[in-house]
Amino acid sequence: MLKQIEGSRAVAEAVAVCRPEVICAYPISPQTHIVEGLSRMVKSGELLGCEFVNVESEFAAMSVAIGASATGARAYTATASQGLLYMIEAVYNASGLGLPIVMTVANRAIGGPINIWNDHSDAMSQRDCGWIQLYAETNQEAADLHVQAFKIAEELSLPVMVCMDGFILTHAYEQVDVPEQEQVDKFLPPFVPRQVLDPANPVSIGAMVGPEAFTEVRYITHANTLRALDVIPEVAKEFEGVFHRHSGGLIRPYKCAGAETVVIALGSMLGTIKDVVDEQREAGVSIGVLGIISFRPFPFDVVRTALRNATRVIIIEKAFSLGIGGIVAENIRMALAGIDIAKYTVIAGLGGRQITKASLHELFETAVTDDLRALTFLDLDQELVDTEIAKTRVQS
Repeated sequence: MLKQIEGSRAVAEAVAVCRPEVICAYPISPQTHIVEGLSRMVKSGELLGCEFVNVESEFAAMSVAIGASATGARAYTATASQGLLYMIEAVYNASGLGLPIVMTVANRAIGGPINIWNDHSDAMSQRDCGWIQLYAETNQEAADLHVQAFKIAEELSLPVMVCMDGFILTHAYEQVDVPEQEQVDKFLPPFVPRQVLDPANPVSIGAMVGPEAFTEVRYITHANTLRALDVIPEVAKEFEGVFHRHSGGLIRPYKCAGAETVVIALGSMLGTIKDVVDEQREAGVSIGVLGIISFRPFPFDVVRTALRNATRVIIIEKAFSLGIGGIVAENIRMALAGIDIAKYTVIAGLGGRQITKASLHELFETAVTDDLRALTFLDLDQELVDTEIAKTRVQS
């Protein structure tokens, strides 16, 4: 149903029609409106057959989700930023146990200093935790990806993290075609768990594994994760057949065919980037955009195919590895190993800083002449940082 709706509410309604049986909630901005919406639906009786569990921390939220999933319930939770960091131990346990939990991460910067605005540093910090990571560009895609996430998770018996930009998407009101119950029931079958804790048939899960078998256990999880590269596109195709719109998949090319320069990014900034690319195209620049939806597992083969004829790529990302540089960029370099393509990494939008069309135009115009630095911080106040660095060195 097409609605003018807040992104968080659209996600809450999309999760609700997936018939979750346990929702574990601890509030942290900017994801709070999602679980608040779900709590109202449970309390009013709009969402039946679901236990809404208020917990005392994010660690408890994931722990309850693990317990619920292990006993055969379809489980969901949401978090952001420091909340995600607080639940890390349990996040790793969920993937290690192969539990198909779905979690929204309303992407937000990690402190300190304290910052509640959007970047991707929270989810990127957990890129190796064993969860599938899907990034939404729009609120429509955020709602759709949650419906697909339950199917992907349950087919693979792995947890899925749906990442949507905090405030930029979670608090934005726009038109969203919210998935309806009849459609979702046609698309998403009832949850049939691979493993169930049952008092009538007692077993142990998550028991100690010694050096003689731990490598094999981790390899099996790795192999199951790689299966997602086949499952994610299949699920997106099935979704399109039921809902009559294309959403999800591994990547989203935009005007990439024949483009000499391709800009690569994740999340909501793709919208602004596409607008600038349209304007650059009108000016005769051969430029396109490649949106990454599945960051984990990373779709090396399809990215390589999409970029193989480009002359240069510009990777714009809202997080970076201190002392190294780009995170997404390193994956792109691996995908393009052996191909002679110039690669530029641009760090932008940290802590919610606006990524403006003017700055992108200037950036792209510099890049197409290959005058861009290998690592660039968009709109960095160089004079300020030089002054502060000089002060630090004097004090030391």
